Amino acid sequence: MATIETIVPAPEERRDHHTKDTRPVIDARKVAVTFKVENGTVEAVKDVSFQLYRGETVAIVGESGSGKSVTARTVMGLLSKRATIASHSRIEYDGRDVLKFSKRERRALRGDRISMIFQEPMSSLNPVYTIGSQIIEAIRAHRRVNRRAAAERALELLRHVQIPDPEARLNQYPHQLSGGQRQRVMIAMALANDPDVLIADEPTTALDVTVQAQILNLIRKLQQELGMAVILITHDLTVVRQFSDYVYVMQLGEVKEHNTTEALFADPQHAYTRRLLASEPSGRANPLPDSAPIMLDGRNVRVSFMLRKGGFFKPELKELVAVDSLNLNLRRHETLGLVGESGSGKTTFGQALIRLINTDAGEIYFDGQPIHDKDRKGMRPLRSRIQIVFQDPFASLNPRMSIGQIIEEGLIVNGIGENRKDRLARVQDALTSAGMPANILSRFPHEFSGGQRQRIAIARAIALEPEFILLDEPTSALDLSVQAQIIELLRKLQDERGLSYLFISHDLKVVRALCHRVVVMQHGKIVEEGPVSEILSNPKTAYTERLVRAAFEVAA
Repeated sequence: MATIETIVPAPEERRDHHTKDTRPVIDARKVAVTFKVENGTVEAVKDVSFQLYRGETVAIVGESGSGKSVTARTVMGLLSKRATIASHSRIEYDGRDVLKFSKRERRALRGDRISMIFQEPMSSLNPVYTIGSQIIEAIRAHRRVNRRAAAERALELLRHVQIPDPEARLNQYPHQLSGGQRQRVMIAMALANDPDVLIADEPTTALDVTVQAQILNLIRKLQQELGMAVILITHDLTVVRQFSDYVYVMQLGEVKEHNTTEALFADPQHAYTRRLLASEPSGRANPLPDSAPIMLDGRNVRVSFMLRKGGFFKPELKELVAVDSLNLNLRRHETLGLVGESGSGKTTFGQALIRLINTDAGEIYFDGQPIHDKDRKGMRPLRSRIQIVFQDPFASLNPRMSIGQIIEEGLIVNGIGENRKDRLARVQDALTSAGMPANILSRFPHEFSGGQRQRIAIARAIALEPEFILLDEPTSALDLSVQAQIIELLRKLQDERGLSYLFISHDLKVVRALCHRVVVMQHGKIVEEGPVSEILSNPKTAYTERLVRAAFEVAA
């Protein structure tokens, strides 16, 4: 007889509260938030309670839609007008309920005593103002200092967050900085007024493993120096284990479980927590037969770009070699991982191999047929056999087209399907194969979650019945459990359809679970390649070793 698990609601008080001799800097009790939508209201957060003490890091974890970011925005007072906070909710900062503050008091608190770093710095930084002017504005909004003193403080902050050449960065614009540098600027702005509490909402999701490790170590170092309390919102359990003192697990707006990090990982009580911990990418690629023929063969492939530097009247042109005479071969039914930090040239190399961008030199063969000399028109007959799935499905799916139109479009362009009825059957078959219901044809991309949109993007690719798919960071922005589902789906499709994958990623855990071989790139060159098990367990170069350590230990 099966035992039924009894679910005990998570207590309001922390399990380690008896070990604390001070009151929490933030004490949230029964926080409940609803949003008005077309057909009524949605309960985004349901009676969430948590406590945060000075000098510690509390992690809030859960899948997309669990309510963790809404909880953080409630603390900050950054909810939209459609949101309603329940009258019984209470959030005390140093003993005072901030939910009863006036707008002016709330604004004075925000960015001064409580600061927040957002997930995507590019959408948080103003593209028309320099980095310096934006940090200066953050300082002068809360401090009575002149512009010169604020500029000196801005420079000091950039040095503090270890941005190279900080004097030059002050006069640069956000688009001139890398993702990791922009995130450092966001940290500098958040620390501008020495806050008591720093809320970091998925601060490293889209960053390389090595940059992620640098950012997290930087936050920890600054926390120790300044005595800040940190709320870390993330879905990366490696990060949680390494950097937090206490963990709250959220699902569907509720706290399902909370405990000290050590106790929660050692003995999770709730079924959802156990499922989250088991969602780390697992398994290995099925072995390949030795006789598998080569599907894609690149020889001495070179791609360069001319960069314009200097003023308008005296421009200086400098050549950047993104792909430096590289060789690569991929066998039928194989998954080959292409890894490296941002700027290593992996995406450029992948796109050059399928002729999405032009090469300067080299030869490329697809299924034995030369394609390096083919133009756009010449590649068209091969496009149905070669497909691509991008990192951000929302950007690659047309928001004005229904799901049915999006998937059918490729069939129409490539002349696949005898008639409309046949095409519709192919679209429904592709959706079913990608783990989506076939009755969503009239719905639009914005109606789906990130994981569902990525399945739709995969369905669009497989509807054309390709032999090869370029997967460009297809799981980087997804929750762990959704990531695990996508990995299983890609494995299943590969076995059923005999697909070959070129998998571009900076997530070595996913690469280990999915790929047969791995190629490591740095500065446009291949520094190491070989079977996944060998490269990840016994890296030969210091660069690969650093990537591996950052991915599995988050301690670069």
